[in-house]
Amino acid sequence: MAEISDTDAGPGSEPGSEPDSGAAPTPIRGALSIVLSIAVVVLALDQAAKAWAIAALGDRYGDEARVAVLGDLFGFRLVRNPGAAFSMATGTTWIFTIIATVVVVVIVRMSRKLGSRLWTVAFGLLLGGATGNLTDRLFRAPGFARGHVVDFLELPHWPVFNLADSAICCAAALIVLASLRGVGIDGARVR
Repeated sequence: MAEISDTDAGPGSEPGSEPDSGAAPTPIRGALSIVLSIAVVVLALDQAAKAWAIAALGDRYGDEARVAVLGDLFGFRLVRNPGAAFSMATGTTWIFTIIATVVVVVIVRMSRKLGSRLWTVAFGLLLGGATGNLTDRLFRAPGFARGHVVDFLELPHWPVFNLADSAICCAAALIVLASLRGVGIDGARVR
């Protein structure tokens, strides 16, 4: 697996080296395609996992609702979440649908300016995760733009979540890492 470097190496520079301070950062060729490819993989895995969870866990209620995989450390529990993360604001599902749609549009527009592989992967994960949960909000019960997100992964002392949520959290971690390393979206080093 290829190592993710901070910036794309330009002609005559070493991978991971800092661009010349006088040279403008160069956007990654095909960055939008990379972002979309990562997003499609995340979306496909997320929706396939949710379909499995509904089929395998849909008839479990009460004490049998949780399926232990690693004892108390990890298990499956089917939850239909009408709210945001941690089931906050459950009566305003339509607002989260609008927010997720705006996030998707902004990510696609900003992807043309990406000059860092780290940011490119983060945007792909973020787009895939946002699209995975947006798909639930648009097409699942109780209705269009009011659908409940399917969550099924359970850790102790943590709300039940899904693969889209995991992708969003990984994207957030990569964005924090890029920021701590001083790498801008365009690949330029910020001192």
